[in-house]
Amino acid sequence: MNFIARSCWVSAPLYALVGMGFGIWMSASGQHQFSPAHAHLNLLGFVSMALFGAYYTLVPTAASSLLARVQVISMHAGAVLMFPGVIMAINGTGDGLAKAGSLLAIISMLLFAFIAFRTNEPARA
Repeated sequence: MNFIARSCWVSAPLYALVGMGFGIWMSASGQHQFSPAHAHLNLLGFVSMALFGAYYTLVPTAASSLLARVQVISMHAGAVLMFPGVIMAINGTGDGLAKAGSLLAIISMLLFAFIAFRTNEPARA
């Protein structure tokens, strides 16, 4: 398995564990107002990384470029910044991190779309 795919597969369950732990904390504490942060971490961190890992496993030539590394790193940065950023925005202590994380996540998804569209290799079975 290539490095990019492996990094996605390894990080996805880590994001899921943090998201699940945060969900348990929200439930135990009754602090449900932070559910948007919980949802963003699970969606961007777990779901997106797992899907990227699947694509880069099935289409390894797509993972061989520097652009693929930039794409995955951008989503990592987006997820890591957006999680506390959404919490801060909900608390009214600033929305800069949420905006930066959102921008990085959008850039990452645009890069992924570009990579997927330009790669002309059939997926491995």
